[in-house]
Amino acid sequence: MKDTEFSRIAKALADPRRFEILKVIIDAGEISCGEVADRFPVSQSTISHHLRLLTEAGLVRVRREGQFGYFSPRQATFEKYLEALSSRLLEEVLI
Repeated sequence: MKDTEFSRIAKALADPRRFEILKVIIDAGEISCGEVADRFPVSQSTISHHLRLLTEAGLVRVRREGQFGYFSPRQATFEKYLEALSSRLLEEVLI
Protein backbone atom coordinates (compact mmCIF):
# COMPACT_ATOMS: atom_id res chain seq x y z
CA MET A 1 0.00 0.00 0.00
CA LYS A 2 1.38 3.41 -0.98
CA ASP A 3 2.08 5.96 1.74
CA THR A 4 -0.50 8.37 0.31
CA GLU A 5 -3.23 5.72 0.38
CA PHE A 6 -2.25 4.65 3.90
CA SER A 7 -2.31 8.27 5.11
CA ARG A 8 -5.68 8.98 3.46
CA ILE A 9 -7.24 5.99 5.22
CA ALA A 10 -5.64 6.86 8.57
CA LYS A 11 -6.92 10.43 8.30
CA ALA A 12 -10.43 9.24 7.45
CA LEU A 13 -10.45 6.88 10.44
CA ALA A 14 -9.02 9.48 12.83
CA ASP A 15 -12.18 11.58 12.92
CA PRO A 16 -14.52 10.23 15.64
CA ARG A 17 -17.71 11.10 13.73
CA ARG A 18 -16.46 9.42 10.53
CA PHE A 19 -15.45 6.37 12.54
CA GLU A 20 -18.97 6.16 13.98
CA ILE A 21 -20.49 6.59 10.51
CA LEU A 22 -18.26 3.82 9.21
CA LYS A 23 -19.42 1.51 12.02
CA VAL A 24 -23.05 2.21 11.06
CA ILE A 25 -22.28 1.33 7.42
CA ILE A 26 -20.50 -1.87 8.42
CA ASP A 27 -23.38 -2.90 10.70
CA ALA A 28 -25.97 -2.17 7.99
CA GLY A 29 -24.07 -3.77 5.12
CA GLU A 30 -25.57 -1.15 2.80
CA ILE A 31 -27.29 2.07 3.81
CA SER A 32 -28.42 5.29 2.16
CA CYS A 33 -27.02 8.70 2.98
CA GLY A 34 -30.41 9.73 4.37
CA GLU A 35 -30.54 6.71 6.67
CA VAL A 36 -27.05 7.52 7.95
CA ALA A 37 -28.07 11.15 8.52
CA ASP A 38 -31.10 10.04 10.55
CA ARG A 39 -28.76 8.43 13.08
CA PHE A 40 -26.63 11.51 13.82
CA PRO A 41 -27.45 14.98 15.16
CA VAL A 42 -25.74 16.79 12.28
CA SER A 43 -26.89 18.15 8.93
CA GLN A 44 -27.28 16.06 5.80
CA SER A 45 -24.49 18.09 4.17
CA THR A 46 -22.11 17.23 7.03
CA ILE A 47 -22.93 13.54 6.63
CA SER A 48 -22.41 13.84 2.87
CA HIS A 49 -18.99 15.40 3.49
CA HIS A 50 -17.97 12.54 5.80
CA LEU A 51 -19.27 9.94 3.34
CA ARG A 52 -17.32 11.59 0.51
CA LEU A 53 -14.09 11.38 2.54
CA LEU A 54 -14.76 7.73 3.44
CA THR A 55 -15.40 7.00 -0.25
CA GLU A 56 -12.26 8.85 -1.37
CA ALA A 57 -10.25 6.86 1.18
CA GLY A 58 -11.61 3.68 -0.38
CA LEU A 59 -13.26 2.53 2.85
CA VAL A 60 -16.77 2.52 1.39
CA ARG A 61 -18.26 2.22 -2.07
CA VAL A 62 -21.34 4.01 -3.31
CA ARG A 63 -24.03 2.49 -5.49
CA ARG A 64 -26.21 5.06 -7.24
CA GLU A 65 -29.90 4.48 -7.73
CA GLY A 66 -31.43 7.56 -9.29
CA GLN A 67 -30.56 10.50 -7.07
CA PHE A 68 -29.86 8.28 -4.05
CA GLY A 69 -26.52 6.87 -2.98
CA TYR A 70 -26.22 3.62 -1.05
CA PHE A 71 -22.99 3.03 0.85
CA SER A 72 -21.34 -0.27 1.75
CA PRO A 73 -17.96 -1.20 3.25
CA ARG A 74 -15.03 -2.22 1.04
CA GLN A 75 -13.64 -5.27 2.81
CA ALA A 76 -10.54 -5.49 0.61
CA THR A 77 -9.45 -1.99 1.65
CA PHE A 78 -9.74 -2.88 5.33
CA GLU A 79 -7.65 -5.99 4.80
CA LYS A 80 -4.94 -4.10 2.89
CA TYR A 81 -4.89 -1.32 5.50
CA LEU A 82 -4.60 -3.71 8.45
CA GLU A 83 -1.80 -5.58 6.69
CA ALA A 84 0.06 -2.32 6.00
CA LEU A 85 -0.50 -1.10 9.56
CA SER A 86 0.80 -4.35 11.03
CA SER A 87 3.83 -4.25 8.75
CA ARG A 88 4.65 -0.65 9.66
CA LEU A 89 4.26 -1.28 13.38
CA LEU A 90 6.44 -4.37 13.15
CA GLU A 91 9.11 -2.38 11.30
CA GLU A 92 9.12 0.19 14.13
CA VAL A 93 9.52 -2.51 16.77
CA LEU A 94 12.40 -4.16 14.93
CA ILE A 95 14.32 -0.93 14.34
